[in-house]
Amino acid sequence: MINVIICDDNEKDRNKIKNIVKNFMEKNKKEHTIYTFDDYKNGFYNKVETKLPAKIYLLDIETPTKSGIDVAREIRKKDINSVIIFLTAHEELGNIVLKNDLLFLSFINKFDDCENRLNNSLEKALDILNKKNTIRFTDRNIMYTININDILYITKESFERKTIIKTDYAEFKVNKSLADIVKMLDDRFIQTHRACYINYNRKVKIDKMNRIITFDNGETIDLLSDKYRKELN
Repeated sequence: MINVIICDDNEKDRNKIKNIVKNFMEKNKKEHTIYTFDDYKNGFYNKVETKLPAKIYLLDIETPTKSGIDVAREIRKKDINSVIIFLTAHEELGNIVLKNDLLFLSFINKFDDCENRLNNSLEKALDILNKKNTIRFTDRNIMYTININDILYITKESFERKTIIKTDYAEFKVNKSLADIVKMLDDRFIQTHRACYINYNRKVKIDKMNRIITFDNGETIDLLSDKYRKELN
């Protein structure tokens, strides 16, 4: 899931940018969600604070209340993995952006070949996100990119015969087999049941007596069988 967060105080520009992003993601068959804001207010910062996978920020440098440069600095204090793209009508602000160590991807003038430049930047952004600590696969023409650190556990649903990938922010039901998904994982994942693997780095407690596994976000599951309970340290 790609999460694109757009902030631009000009409604016409904001809608234009949203449409470019939407067309790009649909053309590339990427599962995505687009969030739009007209200023850097509470709603925007709620998305900054919310744990979402694969974030791409499209930040207007000048809005009525705040500079996108200052906002990018705030984002980087909390998050060094998201991709930041600056959008502006003022080319002269480029030097100011360059002087700040913000780890941004690109600086785009909204009035200078914006669509092509933004499409190119989005393509680079996907490459960056895909090279990080993620699993990536296609299911029914939808490309999934999921950060491994965000996964709590993976299990098999018997009724619909789907594999469930449980993360902090979503439950993905896919047609891939459990074995196929497990092949994409690393040694952080251990088997606790014939139909369940957990991210051992995300567990905080394994209650062998009651067969309850507790994760660091407070969620619990009871997928701990006798066979694998004995193998756990």
